[in-house]
Amino acid sequence: MKTYVILSRFSPEAFRDPKDFKVLASTVSEKIKSECPGVVWKESFATLGRFDVVDIVESDDVKQVEKAAMIIRAYGHSTTETLVATPWREFLEML
Repeated sequence: MKTYVILSRFSPEAFRDPKDFKVLASTVSEKIKSECPGVVWKESFATLGRFDVVDIVESDDVKQVEKAAMIIRAYGHSTTETLVATPWREFLEML
């Protein structure tokens, strides 16, 4: 499986109260689970930098990763950037 990093930034209109974020996150998670079964969620991190969330996922189907990112955009009211991530050792071996 290939590894992908999905970087997300919330829209200012995404939620009014931080407590509302739990509902938003649950909705996005359930939607991705039901519509993108080929995407395996490895880890999610909240960050305090340029992006609000960093998600690490794996999949053999880039189309499902693209769909998951679109669900985050639509239901999570976010902008996303998706990166392919190559394990460092594999990258060095390729050189």
